[in-house]
Amino acid sequence: MNTYIETGTEGLDYILNGGFPVDSSILLEGAPGTGKTILGMQFLYHGAVNRNESGIYITFEEMPDQIYKEMQAFGWDIKKLEKENKLRVICMSPEVLLQQMKKPNGILEQIIKEIDCKRIVVDSLNLLHYGIDDQLKKRQSVYTLRNIFRKYEITSLLINEQMNRNDSEIPFSSYVVDGVIKLALEEQNTIYRKRTLEVLKMRGCRIQEGEHIYRITDSGMYLVPALSMFEDLAVTENQNNIPTGIPGLDNMLAGGIPRGTTFVLDTNSKANYKYITTSIIISRILAGEKVIMLMGSSMTYMELDHIFQLYGIELKQLVTNEEIYFIEHYDRYIPEGIQPAIIRVENLSNEEYKKVFRERLDNLVLDTIDNGQRWFIFYDLNTIVSLQGKDFINSYYTEITALINSWEMSMIALSNFTEIGKETSSFLERTSNGVFQTWVDGNYQYFQLKKSPQGNMSQPMLVENIPSKPFIRLV
Repeated sequence: MNTYIETGTEGLDYILNGGFPVDSSILLEGAPGTGKTILGMQFLYHGAVNRNESGIYITFEEMPDQIYKEMQAFGWDIKKLEKENKLRVICMSPEVLLQQMKKPNGILEQIIKEIDCKRIVVDSLNLLHYGIDDQLKKRQSVYTLRNIFRKYEITSLLINEQMNRNDSEIPFSSYVVDGVIKLALEEQNTIYRKRTLEVLKMRGCRIQEGEHIYRITDSGMYLVPALSMFEDLAVTENQNNIPTGIPGLDNMLAGGIPRGTTFVLDTNSKANYKYITTSIIISRILAGEKVIMLMGSSMTYMELDHIFQLYGIELKQLVTNEEIYFIEHYDRYIPEGIQPAIIRVENLSNEEYKKVFRERLDNLVLDTIDNGQRWFIFYDLNTIVSLQGKDFINSYYTEITALINSWEMSMIALSNFTEIGKETSSFLERTSNGVFQTWVDGNYQYFQLKKSPQGNMSQPMLVENIPSKPFIRLV
């Protein structure tokens, strides 16, 4: 038996990771005009037409003919489904429904059995409770509805009209039901009105949090999940994704960082990015790629060696095997055994730097690429900014990314967007295939995927220290 039942709205199924839990009762609330009836009927129509699951629409206000006419605008022939015993539109008074719910084998239960109902929509709880002042009786009516639907393994949507948009009071029915979905219609930039859907609660279901924009189209409700973008097919098609070694990040990237892409990691001065970048670098080495690292002032070779050893990898052995090289901008101590991998570029003008860097890169990479060797570059842009200047980045980064893309190499560039300014950071974001961000706020460090070739983005994730590889967890 399926655990979830499809809602009929693809984007909603996505943020619910499959759909509504089977047999659940969902409260669908929103102000007038937000599309609650459309979502409810779309849920029933999809079940009847595409899943062979019969449904019932109970209305206390609108006559069936009016509903037939309104739904026909979306191409939904409700009358035809009623003739096929796949759908029932029932118009009755709240008093009759409450009476029949309490009566053994009442009208509602008879119809449920007759069509083998699996989906039901009640429109609305406001009218069901109209004239009832006793809160206990209101609660009991919702309990009765929920229990009848569970008895017959029916998944239900209970519509609730939100009369006051600013009303922050949580209705008692929110505690009784299994899930709560809120539809909203609000001004956006004073130019147009934005429709949003938010799942506030869903028992037994891992949800995509946040407000998601939806449209009411000629074919019903269409929802676009938040933090989603178009996939860059030119980059991701026929690409092998290399895992980062960090499970949470690999999930965001649909398996890992694609070969031949450039990412920027934006970090502030307090954030510890070293285990993030080291896990990615080691994963590329284990995937058979050779690595070039532009070492910044905040990372020493002894510290890098220590982190590599935590993964069971000897840095000096990588140097001996010609699997790793370092671009060195500073006149500092180099441990024994590391010197053969050092490419020195200190005290060079911008033009000299570009010339030397390109020549050394050509010597290292060109012949091996022809033999099928893959390369990965870790580039500390903070070092470039401090030594070569911010203006140098604006011209040089385009050159290096074009070169890397032509050689099908991959790169992560480290930067601090706050320090380099809005114009340069925007330039880096546009030029790169992907953008990560990690920062410290109070006592917590956060991580967010803000751009990717796969079109994925993420909510801010907590960075948790753990005692085993990769030594961090994204929560």
